[in-house]
Amino acid sequence: MIALAPWQALLDGLGWVVAQIYDFIPNYGVTIILLTVTIRLVLLPLGIKQVRSMQHMQIVQPKIKQIQGKYKGNKQRQQEEIMKLYKEYGVNPFSGCWPVLLQFPILIAMYSVLRWPQHPIHVPTDSGLYAAVSQQIPETLPPGDPNGEPITTQPQINDLDLPGPTSGTSFLGMNLLCSAIHAGNPDATLAAKSPTGKDLAYPVDCGSDVVDRIPYYVFAVLMFGTTFFQQRQMQQATPPGGSSQQQALLKVMPILFGVFGVFFPAGLVLYWTTSNGWQIGQQYFMLKSRPTAEQLAENAKSKPQKAEKKGFMASMMDRAEQQRKLRGGTTPKPDSEPSRPPSASSASPNRRPTSRSSRSLGPACSGSAPRRPSWSSVRGSSPKAT
Repeated sequence: MIALAPWQALLDGLGWVVAQIYDFIPNYGVTIILLTVTIRLVLLPLGIKQVRSMQHMQIVQPKIKQIQGKYKGNKQRQQEEIMKLYKEYGVNPFSGCWPVLLQFPILIAMYSVLRWPQHPIHVPTDSGLYAAVSQQIPETLPPGDPNGEPITTQPQINDLDLPGPTSGTSFLGMNLLCSAIHAGNPDATLAAKSPTGKDLAYPVDCGSDVVDRIPYYVFAVLMFGTTFFQQRQMQQATPPGGSSQQQALLKVMPILFGVFGVFFPAGLVLYWTTSNGWQIGQQYFMLKSRPTAEQLAENAKSKPQKAEKKGFMASMMDRAEQQRKLRGGTTPKPDSEPSRPPSASSASPNRRPTSRSSRSLGPACSGSAPRRPSWSSVRGSSPKAT
């Protein structure tokens, strides 16, 4: 368990939302579905930006290929030209990463809230959800009493009439506290740690025959299938020629989450499957409307430019330009740089040397061509004849 105070506050807030929905609709499965929809609505702007970013990258990909071929031997120039292309079309290649990255901490948070037993408790102890779960996994004696004696030993659990009723956490023939590996096992137990650190095991009702396993396996398959289909949608919107690491990740993720679906509590599998279904529908409608390259460039030009606050791409462009200037990549205009005075080594052998003060006041202060000074003008008088 992550022991950071902000993280624990986030989990407690998420548990409070779950408890409030359950008090309004006392069905654990419906509560999880409504919570999923709420989370997806909060992440909707990022989800739209992710799909648009993939579409925009797909539009400019041919131009990126041209730049890479034109400046094949100059990687630095490639990056500079690609950055200019992004700026011209208003493309941010990093905007599509945030929704993918946010999915994992949200999944971990949901796992912490929907997994029972849990220590510390993230659901308010005076809520109906806590009372329903305490009938199967009591934390105190008497069960469900937040002010009761904490259960710290296995004999205390063995003296209780467990497994308890599953009516408060049942959905479509599943006990959402159980996972697919517990399904149909009459001796299934959920492991826990007591406040003193001792191992505890709570007997739970996860079904007793093969038929009871069917809904758990169906949802595990749905979790795998929706994850696979969603990744296929993303591949269709992703520009061709992507990195091999990205392609491997898109292939491994469905298999990975298919395995997770067997070991995760059924409540978490329900959350992930519902979230995938939302994402599939959202991507379906957005991928039907794809802007053209002309529309993309026109939208980028029509956006108001804020000089006082530069975006990420503009900052990257400025940095690249500064680095190029420092390396001498740009040559100043001929009329903007003053000409240098002739050095002593390049002077004509017949020219008589000038004094140090006359050299310091020479033509280097002006932009005109240097003028050969006469010896008499420097000395102020003609040299005496010998």
